[in-house]
This record gives sequence, C-alpha cells and structure tokens, in this order.
Amino acid sequence: MDWNWFPLLILLICPLMMVFMMFSGHGHGHRHGKGNQKAHDSLNELESKITTLERENEKLRDEINTLYSKK
Repeated sequence: MDWNWFPLLILLICPLMMVFMMFSGHGHGHRHGKGNQKAHDSLNELESKITTLERENEKLRDEINTLYSKK
C-alpha cells in the first residue's frame, strides 16, 4: 500500500478543521439573551467553587504542615 499521501493528509486536517469550526459557529461566543445570562451565572458558580476549593486546599496544607511539625 502506498502511504506517500499520508503526510499531506495530516497537514491538511488542521486547516480543514479550523475552517469547519469557524463556519459552524462554535467557540465564537455567539450567545444572545438568556443564553448569555446562563453563561454569566455558570461562570459565577464556577468562580465560587474555585474560591471554595482554594480555601479547602489552604486548610489542608495547614493541617499537613501541622502534622509534619509534630514529628
């Protein structure tokens, strides 16, 4: 089987996927009305969860440091 065309195919996949994604409308942030509010609410929820996880992570670090200092 002749595989000489395979490198060319690999080189063309990336630009073809880029064109497809550009014209399909994904990834452009085209949200209007309620969709935009949902995205905003979702972002706020994620930020809140990240803040909570950062606090918990800091508490765990403190506990680990306390345990190591007792040795």
